[in-house]
Amino acid sequence: MSRYVVTGGAGFIGSALVRALLAQGRRVHVIDNLATGNLDNLEELADRITVHEYDIRNYDRIAPVIAGAERVFHLAAIPSVPKSIQQPAPSHEANIDGTFNVFRAAAEGRAGRVIYAASSSAYGDTAVLPKVETMSPRPKSPYAVQKLVGEYYASVFWDCFQLETVSLRFFNVFGPRQDPTSVYSGVLSLFMTCLLERRSPTIFGDGEQSRDFTYVEDVVSLLLKASDAQGVCGKVFNAGNGGRYTLNQTWALLQKIEGVNLPAHYGPPRPGDVRDSQADTTAAVRELGHQPRFTFEQGLRLTLEWYRASLEDKQVAAAGRDSLKI
Repeated sequence: MSRYVVTGGAGFIGSALVRALLAQGRRVHVIDNLATGNLDNLEELADRITVHEYDIRNYDRIAPVIAGAERVFHLAAIPSVPKSIQQPAPSHEANIDGTFNVFRAAAEGRAGRVIYAASSSAYGDTAVLPKVETMSPRPKSPYAVQKLVGEYYASVFWDCFQLETVSLRFFNVFGPRQDPTSVYSGVLSLFMTCLLERRSPTIFGDGEQSRDFTYVEDVVSLLLKASDAQGVCGKVFNAGNGGRYTLNQTWALLQKIEGVNLPAHYGPPRPGDVRDSQADTTAAVRELGHQPRFTFEQGLRLTLEWYRASLEDKQVAAAGRDSLKI
């Protein structure tokens, strides 16, 4: 049975992808140093997968795992704009050096194809929306530069070494298992926690910045389609839904869903943040068969229910620990 490798497979996107691959009957190996991932995300799958707690910056460790793989999904990264500004060196090492190691290991080990998780941050701020793949990149942060370099490496490894590669520019992915306590978390995971704890969130800026929020299952579906599509090697595709919602609209919708009134607080804008983001999905629809199944509200409701159940489980566990102390 062919081996499929997911770097960053203990993260919230990676673990969703692992579940989808197992549902297809694939043999899955996960590479994750657990810096941002969590083995709890894979707990019920432990006896069906092989986990390698390796860092992608260590070529000698990851190369034997990647060699001969049918597909490699490269999702491992330090996924934070603020972190890349505050501590640029670790981000550079993981997102550029580590990515090079993955491509090198795949090329030298004759892996079948690498699907690379690129980022819409490469576009930066553009006057024209939606953002289309033919636009010139305008990265505003070290993180954006790092992810863009990964795209260039993907293209070069196809042109120079005949390694099949496809790059998907993720927009703002959200869904179950995204850790709201992590400094790497997206805004929606923070919103969910605030909502369930009945406290107001802090929005950085005026809240009118907009995002193409994409439910994780739609991203996973596109990853799978990119792994098998023909005539797409060396190319870059947007992995968004094509919609756009401001943070103010999003918080208002969540309050409506939950039936509460919790006005947001506002703080200063964060350096490196892009003002508006929206994907043109024409190429992904045409060449990859992209067909998002979840509306923004459907994704929010599903994610909120997961967070609610997770919070209740934690409260039950805490109550059990307290009872043992009595």
